[in-house]
Amino acid sequence: MTAPHAEPPAPTLKPWRGWLDAWAHWGTLVLVTGRLLAWACLPSSYRGRYWSALAEQLVAASLPTVGWYAVLSALFGQMLIRIVVVTALSYGLTPYAVEMVVRVLVLELIPLTAALFVLLRVTLGHGQALRQLRASGAFDAAMRAGEDPLRLYVLPRMLGAVFATLLLVLVSAALALVLAYLNLYGLTPWALAGYTRAVGQIFDPAVTLVFVLKTLGCALAVAVVPQAGAFERTPVGEVRVLVRTAAVLLVVELLSLIGNYY
Repeated sequence: MTAPHAEPPAPTLKPWRGWLDAWAHWGTLVLVTGRLLAWACLPSSYRGRYWSALAEQLVAASLPTVGWYAVLSALFGQMLIRIVVVTALSYGLTPYAVEMVVRVLVLELIPLTAALFVLLRVTLGHGQALRQLRASGAFDAAMRAGEDPLRLYVLPRMLGAVFATLLLVLVSAALALVLAYLNLYGLTPWALAGYTRAVGQIFDPAVTLVFVLKTLGCALAVAVVPQAGAFERTPVGEVRVLVRTAAVLLVVELLSLIGNYY
């Protein structure tokens, strides 16, 4: 007697699960980013209890980071500037030393390093903190009270991280320009007019616009991507948060390179 014919196994979605998860993640990221930017454009988000939460996050994100980052940025900037200046002098390219320092250090490296510093020091733990708030019922309590949890808990953290990134970029860019002048001309004030003219020629309107957009893009990437993981169905580990944030930063960097050099 022959054995009954076995039914073939039903098809599963395992081969497509990775793609579906990726689309769900990017969809969640776009949705959360859009809602946060909409709340950030409203003046009412900066009043009353929202201002208290925002002020707390601004201090918590910027105060512990600015000192250490200024020291590390000065050391790294001095090392890189010295290498560029010595190389330019050895090849007789002294007139181009200022442009090389500004374009390599200020335009390209400083926004990325500031964003990564804020990511590692500030925003990497925001996703875990938000998941704990959701588990404790704080999000449900806010919704029952007629509040948007994104506006109450996520928006202050996002704005604090963006402010911290912009502050670090401003501090490190100022330090880099001062160190570049000292390495090129020393303590004399007589070269200041030519130096400022050379820097101003580099920062034309197009380059300035790309630099501002790149800085804002990097700041939003490290501020939103770690928090968006808290709204996914499955928990997101720190390694995946780092990979996703690095992917967004890479896209921002590629767009800035296209804007500056093509």
